[in-house]
Parts: sequence; structure tokens; C-alpha cells
Amino acid sequence: MTPVQAVLFDYGMVLSGPPLPAAWARMRSITGLDEPTLHREYWAYRHDYDRGTFNGFTYWQQVASGGAIRLSEAQIHDLQAADTDLWGEINLPMLTWVQSLQRSGMRTGILSNIGDAMSAGLLAKHSWLSAFDHCTWSHTLKLAKPEAAIYHHAAQGLQTPTPNILFIDDRIENIEAAHAVGMQAIQYLDHPTFEQQMQSQGHGHLLNIPNLAAK
Repeated sequence: MTPVQAVLFDYGMVLSGPPLPAAWARMRSITGLDEPTLHREYWAYRHDYDRGTFNGFTYWQQVASGGAIRLSEAQIHDLQAADTDLWGEINLPMLTWVQSLQRSGMRTGILSNIGDAMSAGLLAKHSWLSAFDHCTWSHTLKLAKPEAAIYHHAAQGLQTPTPNILFIDDRIENIEAAHAVGMQAIQYLDHPTFEQQMQSQGHGHLLNIPNLAAK
């Protein structure tokens, strides 16, 4: 088996937990939109926001336009803060493992489809993000998963050949794209299932990371 020299993580639903209902309720309150309309408009332009076609301001203008409402600058600022909080809950078992990897000397990185205001908000909120060796935020490149070029950029940032990178993401299309560029990859559904997959794919030793530090 090809040895893993770096572990690359998606952010949303891997390093973070599920969206926080209270933050979603704040966005509904700020916009005045009903649940189906907000959900539809929030996701309609999300890929373009993550890819840098829209910034944090113009994204919410697009949401407002689709919902037939107007938003003030102050409301958009509040929506950006609520949006950060929506994805700000940490997946503690995964973060604990990440930090064990980092203490062992294993290279770690993030490859996330994320917009500019969101990445800025998360970096301000979570100091532990600075401990990763390299972070690829999609909006900075005008690229997004599952485009092959963004995986190659992440590998270059980690200074690690693609076959030696283990990539973890919650979306199967992103896992398939990682395999296509030569990375090893595991889809993250929940932590017990993830640990079972790590064992079945021959990566169980990485879960017992203190052993690596002794080598």
C-alpha cells in the first residue's frame, strides 16, 4: 500500500458538524423569507460563491433578488455572520484526531469549497485553522471541487505527491474526483463509520497516531 504522507480535509461536515438550526433561524429572521424560499435561494448561488464568482456581498444580493426582497448593507453583514455560525460547530472527534496528526509531524491540509466572507469568518473564529500546513480555499483560485485543478493545487501546497495524500470529504463526487487525480480518499459520513473505513482500507494505524511519534 502507498504510504500516507499527508492528510487533506474538507471543512464542511468533516471538520465542522451539521449546520446549526439557530443560525439558520437567524437568517430567516433577517431576510423574512420562509423556509423553502431561503433554502432554495441559499443553495442556488452557493457554488458560484464558493468558486469566487460572487463575493460575500454580491452572493447575498443574489439571494435577495431570487427571494424578491431587498437587503441593507447592515443586514448583509449580519447574514454573513450568521452564515459563519451556521457552519461553525466543530466536529470534535475529527478535530481531536487532526491535532494528534499534527503533533506527530504528519502534514495536514484543508481543501474546501468556501466563499471569501465565510473563510474570513471561520479563520477569525477558529485559531486552530492556522495549524494546518496548507489551506486551499476555493474562492481564491476561481476553482471548486470536483475540478481536478483544485486537487493538484492542494497537493502542491502540501508538497506531497497525490498518491501519498489521503483526502477526506463528505460528498461522493469529491471523493471520486480525488481518486481520479491519484489521491487516496475516504467519504466521511459519521465518525464511527469513518473509523471502520480507515481500518478496512488499511489506514487503521493512523488512528493510533502516538505510535507515529515514536518512529
